[in-house]
Amino acid sequence: MRKTLTAPLLLALSLSACSQTLTAQPPEAIPAPALTAASLDLRIEQLVPLINGNVALESYFSPTFLAAVPPAQFKAVSDGLIAQYGSPQKVISITKSRPSGASVKLQFEKAIATIEIDVEPTPAAKVIGLLISGFAVSGDTIEAVGAEFKALPGKSGFILSELPNTGSAQTIASHNAGQQFAIGSTFKLYILAELAAQIRAGERKWSDVVPLSHHSFSSAATQGWPKDSPVTLYTLAGWMISVSDNGATDTLLNLLGREAVERRLAMIGHSAPDKTLPFLSTVEAFALKADAPLRKNFLNASEAEQRVFLQKEKASLTLEKIDGAAIGGAPAAIDTVEWFASPTDLLTLMQYIAAQSDDRMLSLMAINPGMGAAPRKDWKYIGYKGGSEPGVMSMSYLLRGKNGKWYVATGSWNDTEKEVDQGKFANLMERLTALVAK
Repeated sequence: MRKTLTAPLLLALSLSACSQTLTAQPPEAIPAPALTAASLDLRIEQLVPLINGNVALESYFSPTFLAAVPPAQFKAVSDGLIAQYGSPQKVISITKSRPSGASVKLQFEKAIATIEIDVEPTPAAKVIGLLISGFAVSGDTIEAVGAEFKALPGKSGFILSELPNTGSAQTIASHNAGQQFAIGSTFKLYILAELAAQIRAGERKWSDVVPLSHHSFSSAATQGWPKDSPVTLYTLAGWMISVSDNGATDTLLNLLGREAVERRLAMIGHSAPDKTLPFLSTVEAFALKADAPLRKNFLNASEAEQRVFLQKEKASLTLEKIDGAAIGGAPAAIDTVEWFASPTDLLTLMQYIAAQSDDRMLSLMAINPGMGAAPRKDWKYIGYKGGSEPGVMSMSYLLRGKNGKWYVATGSWNDTEKEVDQGKFANLMERLTALVAK
């Protein structure tokens, strides 16, 4: 688990760093000349040749943008888009909602992309932000998306369901829905469910202040924070869900108790709990992935012995003892040291969350919606959690339509041999949600 990612990084079609619009400020001593409408129009007109590789990137993008998205990375994304959707053809609409930017519909051979573009407020109008927030595939169907899932290398599965007011979920479409997959950071929803349950029981409050007791890799929010910094439970949960912060995750897991989270998982329902128990912290998983002898001893033990092992080897299972280089960029023990669930298990989890009608829990899941601005307009509510690492991709949505109905879309993709195409998978999931919204 070198890295656990969540949207907006899972919106891997973003061409700006961390899916945020990049901005560059002019020197304070020199007033910026006024931007002309023609300058922005020129950059929009150049989108087709840009993606086709016929525009010099240095002349189109600001240095700030290229520092965050180097030319090789931009080319890789462009090539991926063309491979999936064909060549870009023409701009079909422009909506100028801000002085130095616009929302553009760009026709590809097989789809229409929604692109947000922002330029420097100068006559040069170099692009400082470019975000492809969604694709509408011409003539798309749920069956077509399902066929693309089946064609993915490695193993993959999904389920798309409507949640009734009572009774079982109604499956709209699925593929390998009963198969177990490594789910990366999606496991953090079980921790959120236990935290919310303890709060509803009066054992804790969202406003309780606790020490940031555990550090881990991939902790975007808590990176560099002093150990034992005081933080509210709501803040820790927000970091854990919205940016998948692993330090916040391990702090909450240790506070709530491993066994309590495991009991919550059992109460919610899981078809193969033995695959994911004992419920590891992120730093324990990192340590086991990075140390082959340690991992072998752990995997050769029974579940009861593994629990003793985790306590006995506690000193070795810390951030300071992990050799980050040993984890590398290739899939690392994703079929043995992970958190596992089937798409049906995650549907059950999402249905449980929806049934609690817990406004705080739902608000935390809505901080990061996991999809671009264009497809978000189709929904009244979007709750999301995703996870990824080399060879692993998982995305789960709890959705409420404008018709008031609730839906779940959840999918996972594993490949033990190589990295998975995160952008392709994110697009498949986005297409599923767009189709059910319609």
